[in-house]
Amino acid sequence: MCYNSKRIWYDDNATVAKFLLGGISTGNVSIGSRGQFCDWEIFNNSMVGGKLPYTFFAIRTEQETGDCQIKILESRLKPPYERSHGFDSWDNAGIPRFARGRMAGEVSRAFVELRDDGFPVDVDMTAFSPFIPLDAENSGIPAAVIRYRVKNKGSAPLKVSIAGSLANAVGFRGYGRFCCLLNDGAPVNEYREEAGAKGLYYTNPTLPEDHLTAGSMSLVTTTGEHVTAKPYWVKSFWWDGAHEFWNDFEQDGRLDAVPGQDDYFTPVQNDTIGLKIGSICTDFALAAGEEKEIEFVLTWYFPNRPARWVGHMFHDPDDGRVVKNYYTRLFRDAWSVSDYLRGNLCRLEKATDDFRDALHQTTLPSAMLDAMASNITLLRSNTCFRLEDGTFLGWEGVFDDAGCCEGNCSHVWNYQQTLAFLFPELEREMRRVNFLLETGEDGEMTYRANAMFGYERFTKIPPAVDGQMGAIVQLYRDWKLSGDDDFLRKMWDRAVKALEYAFTKWDPDGDFVFEAEQHNTYDIEFYGNTSMTSSIFYAALKAAEEMAAYLGETERAGRYRAARETGAKRMDELLWNGEYYIQKLENDGKYQYQYYDGCLSDQVLGQELAHMAGLGYILPEEHVKQAVRSVFKHNFRPDMNGHVNVQRTYGLNGDAGLICCTWPNSEKPLIPFVYSDEVWTGIEYQVASHLICEGCFDEALTIVEAVRGRYDGVKRNPWNEVECGNHYVRSMASWGLLLAASGFGFDLTRGEISFAPKAPGEEFRCFFSTAKCWGLYHQKKDPASGELKRTIEVLYGSAEGIRLV
Repeated sequence: MCYNSKRIWYDDNATVAKFLLGGISTGNVSIGSRGQFCDWEIFNNSMVGGKLPYTFFAIRTEQETGDCQIKILESRLKPPYERSHGFDSWDNAGIPRFARGRMAGEVSRAFVELRDDGFPVDVDMTAFSPFIPLDAENSGIPAAVIRYRVKNKGSAPLKVSIAGSLANAVGFRGYGRFCCLLNDGAPVNEYREEAGAKGLYYTNPTLPEDHLTAGSMSLVTTTGEHVTAKPYWVKSFWWDGAHEFWNDFEQDGRLDAVPGQDDYFTPVQNDTIGLKIGSICTDFALAAGEEKEIEFVLTWYFPNRPARWVGHMFHDPDDGRVVKNYYTRLFRDAWSVSDYLRGNLCRLEKATDDFRDALHQTTLPSAMLDAMASNITLLRSNTCFRLEDGTFLGWEGVFDDAGCCEGNCSHVWNYQQTLAFLFPELEREMRRVNFLLETGEDGEMTYRANAMFGYERFTKIPPAVDGQMGAIVQLYRDWKLSGDDDFLRKMWDRAVKALEYAFTKWDPDGDFVFEAEQHNTYDIEFYGNTSMTSSIFYAALKAAEEMAAYLGETERAGRYRAARETGAKRMDELLWNGEYYIQKLENDGKYQYQYYDGCLSDQVLGQELAHMAGLGYILPEEHVKQAVRSVFKHNFRPDMNGHVNVQRTYGLNGDAGLICCTWPNSEKPLIPFVYSDEVWTGIEYQVASHLICEGCFDEALTIVEAVRGRYDGVKRNPWNEVECGNHYVRSMASWGLLLAASGFGFDLTRGEISFAPKAPGEEFRCFFSTAKCWGLYHQKKDPASGELKRTIEVLYGSAEGIRLV
């Protein structure tokens, strides 16, 4: 990994670095550090390691002498090479590749450089999928645009060809031993031409309409002087198809369709049935020193998914029902996706790059920008999906082959800020699920959503106190960010019920400090008084107080204010030990998995959530500042070599990180609370954001650099911060770094935004977003007059009715 002011590059030794392409809730395909396409997760399910046989891009060069070379457009494969049968034919491992490569990824775009001293051209690849904040539909296109820029390094002209090959995976049902792709039905490849595009369209017309992998795919090229195609590879015996393709390509850099395709089919074994590879090729001349760019568009369309959560222990039994993906409202098949994307490409690419460029103009350290931008890609992973009616849903994360911990889990989504500020429309959908679908008449909010599929509400585990209280803070944030009073009114009655539920469920003694059984994000129950859960309660009370006052419910607002003030004072008296907040519970062995006088990294999570929402202090300011400094002092480890951890391990050896809990003033309990010795990036980011709010910028940066140092492309994938699963939602707490560093204030009910930067430096620039617009904020002190000049530049949407205060 190499940090610089513009871009972070990973060389091809960063073998786990994989950047996700695709739309929000569409599934994805990744590009690895060698430039390879990998992890084909386009079938509405996680498939880490999923691959399509004989799927690649290749280049051929021919010199005036007639000498030609071919290469896969990747750098060379890296060890280990140890396999029982060597590499399979469909890996194309025996085809030459470039000597070296490197890649970078920024929000929506991957960059790959391929170099080889013995090859006559240099190749740069860029690939992107539209990603435009506030435009969920155009950010939810199941597609990737792939461009190869080829430069002739020599002093003589060249003939160049680039071919793209893609397996037809419509009807995908898994992998066989001797041919890695198995399909149901009978796939069909079709060559198509239309204005501005030539390519292949993949279907499987024999499949039932509700088959889970029914759909279509397409690969087209929009450039090149001459386009040829091989809609089907030869299907005969052994590796005949691969031999025929490479011989054809190498011979003249053009592809010939196989005549009488059906005559070539000899069913040798069941694994070969249904495997159909297609290729397109574009060839062009390249003068000495000249460079040209060739564009391909890859699209997919797999509309059906089970009408349930599939993957974890909590899901309901399969009843065979399917639901549609949201993108089926926009497109009818993969070819229509390609048509739309190509027809609107200039507009979509400009808005996509406007966002990427604006974000990277933010004057924050590169590690912070990297943390924010890299975790955005989570929205393109199978962690998130969107139903045809617009309902937005998400797992906590995903296993390699299935979802992990379902149901918009409120106590995990509680931490993230990315979705709320980039796609507030989708975030408000989550509030609709929280309050209108998952909050009962008694005010109990189930923390794993199930009702949208027509199943009973999830009641197998008690409601999560942190998730339920956090949802009220999120409601306030989403309302202030949008200024949408109708949205607030629709949610308000159930939000009141959810808050009132807390007074009896978690505070039976009526002192406004929680002490009853408190199920929480650590998958256990806290007992007694804890600052983590009570602080979120006070943030919820402050949010509800302001919402009630706005709606004219003065008496209710006063009651919430009195409860908050009394409770916060009482909690501070009970739990402040002079350095940080502890748990008050008699350690008599009755309760397992408690932290007692430990220093919990999440001890004032409610205060951090209050800062993110613009609610101000809910606890004594000086104690809050001391508490977060103590968390850094006691829980940050610059080196994990001395750290003993028998739990899940996300940091080891020389890694640095922030541990969930330590016991600086006493011995750790024999059986400590679950996860106490682990490092969670979402908690690290919320603590770092909070440290910035409290004026501890250097400490915050130390934590963020530690996280991104662990995810360096060699040890771990920079675009996949794991916890309980890949692409784990809590990691999107990283957006809080921007909110904290910019001091962004927002109240669109009054039409106001404000900034109070906490990042060092005389000049400050940052990306900002509301539910109505996004753009750049810039402030600089005039050296002569000392006057602070402030400007905002709106790059998308409208700032009408919004003023800078």
